[in-house]
Amino acid sequence: MSVKTKIEWTDATWNPIIGCSRVSEGCRNCYAEGIAARFAGEKQSVYSGLAQIVNGHPQWTGKIVETRQLLDPLSWRQPKLVFVNSMSDLFHENVSDDLRDRIFGVMALAGHHTFQVLTKRAMAMLEYFAAGPMARVREAMVGFAASSIHLKKTSEPFLEWSGLPLPNVWLGVSVENQAAADERIPLLLQTPAAVRFISAEPLLGPINLENLPSASGIGRYLDALSNAGVDKSALIPNALDWVICGGESGPHARPMNPDWARSLRDQCAAASVPFFFKQWGEFAPGPHVSDPGKDIPIHCSTGGLMHHAGKKAAGSLLDGVEHKAFPEAR
Repeated sequence: MSVKTKIEWTDATWNPIIGCSRVSEGCRNCYAEGIAARFAGEKQSVYSGLAQIVNGHPQWTGKIVETRQLLDPLSWRQPKLVFVNSMSDLFHENVSDDLRDRIFGVMALAGHHTFQVLTKRAMAMLEYFAAGPMARVREAMVGFAASSIHLKKTSEPFLEWSGLPLPNVWLGVSVENQAAADERIPLLLQTPAAVRFISAEPLLGPINLENLPSASGIGRYLDALSNAGVDKSALIPNALDWVICGGESGPHARPMNPDWARSLRDQCAAASVPFFFKQWGEFAPGPHVSDPGKDIPIHCSTGGLMHHAGKKAAGSLLDGVEHKAFPEAR
């Protein structure tokens, strides 16, 4: 866990668990997987057994471990935007509901922070909330508060709250292309959240957000959510509150066509949805100081090349404009 982070759309990262496994093409060059594999072989490393090098490439093992940072956000006095599990996925199949309950319990107690939960496992996230976890989450909250005089004084207002969605928790899904968007976003839209967002990073193909398919069999989850006491205003269909977009970085990065990013920008503008353009990644449209041997021809509305400029030089201007908008909770 690091209180500070270089991720532009958050203030801090918090990793109560670490470890993961790949689920789709967006995972191919996962930065977290590379970090875990790099340090897994060191003595007493927290990443021991979580990743390994296979044929020269990092690979998660699928093992998940709980860290010692579960209660850390409760000690941070200044309100922060907190990205949850930058080194894992809260809805990974090897994370127990008991552990999720305790993590959500901390988020509920730390009401002065706003937590950003991002997953590629949208169905697992929906199923967790449809099962009605709030009684278990509240039990975890009470246990944490009872163990600390400081928490007893600061958490009393939050112990009185027992509904869904948690007002300080944003839920999002990673979508790298249209197939991922079609699969994950309809499930996200049926999940109770104060803010629903997508992270289209790395963006590997065009995404149309206007005609997403309905998730099959979703009715039974809506019924389950209603029975679990979910505020129906949190189940607004077809409502995204925030879109993050970015190109891939790292030594094996794939270029992002500028038209893909422009399309998401324009769709967000038409729907009055905040749009955050994080980065071009390793490749950007010219002119840039670049490695000509790695430049890639690109077919887009402005034509030309995608220059291998490096993340810093490529920057985050889309058609000369910075887009760094944030949402407001409903």
